[in-house]
Amino acid sequence: MTENGTSIESPNRPAPKLLDQVRDAVRIRHYSIRTEEAYVNWIKRFILFHGKQHPRQLDAAAVSAFLSHLAVDGKVSASTQNQALSALLFLYQKVLEIDLPRIGDVVRAKRPQRLPTVLSRKEVYALLDRCAGTAGLITCLLYGTGLRLMEGVRLRVKDVDVARAELIVRDGKGGKDRVTVLPQALIAPMQAHLATRRALHADDVRSGTVGVWLPDALAKKYPNASSEWGWQYLFVASNFSADPRSGIRRRHHYNEKLVQREVRRAALAAGIVRPASPHTLRHSFATHLLESGYDIRTVQELLGHADVSTTMIYTHVLNRGGRGVRSPLDAM
Repeated sequence: MTENGTSIESPNRPAPKLLDQVRDAVRIRHYSIRTEEAYVNWIKRFILFHGKQHPRQLDAAAVSAFLSHLAVDGKVSASTQNQALSALLFLYQKVLEIDLPRIGDVVRAKRPQRLPTVLSRKEVYALLDRCAGTAGLITCLLYGTGLRLMEGVRLRVKDVDVARAELIVRDGKGGKDRVTVLPQALIAPMQAHLATRRALHADDVRSGTVGVWLPDALAKKYPNASSEWGWQYLFVASNFSADPRSGIRRRHHYNEKLVQREVRRAALAAGIVRPASPHTLRHSFATHLLESGYDIRTVQELLGHADVSTTMIYTHVLNRGGRGVRSPLDAM
């Protein structure tokens, strides 16, 4: 395999299929499995859209036609269209090593200016009060720390510092690390969960089934790390599953879909009529901090936003009426 991720053809071995070349190029750059699946899916759709022609036979106009089709006929969102464009640029630049000219005449999907859904404190308390089990603990953690859902389920034991009441988010959005607060209200539940989790880890060690996926080349650098307590996922699945890349059977992190279902169930039980998801709790965390008087730079650091302008959107949904204006009716 070459440095840029493309495979070297051997005279005694058939050249790998295009999608396998894409997978190799993604993995050599240590992209996530979700990125790999998304890129492969978009490239498949692009090839099918053009009658199964090989991408080498297609040009920038063909890419523009596909992206326009997504916006006009598929009615996809702007972020979905951008994801498809990223996948195709990756295909041409990193796999096929073809520089596409500037892609013009693309019908761009409209990016609506929407405010995030924020629950009131009363609604959040009602929702959390109806959550239970591991999914309930993760739900409380998402609101109490402002983590994204995948950041929550991918936490490792070593990233939880109960003594300092803080969490370290590794490789968050944009590949960045950050530190956020661990709520005092979750110290005791977290300690109880860690005790249960350690007992499960000990069982796996005794049975010889202990192991966890490690990022990048850490598995080669630290051969024993995958069985060490600190590297284990904090929240794990109850059963073993095969790694989609290596095929190794081990405990994966807790299924994020179970958390999504628990939040929906709890919201319905609490009588919340607005759509509520795990990400809604992140929005509520940020807004409630601003309502409590914390400065926006602090909130930006806790959320892991690269630009404070992203955090500024929460100033528009503070629970003080439109733009903080006091209605004249309230003065009567």
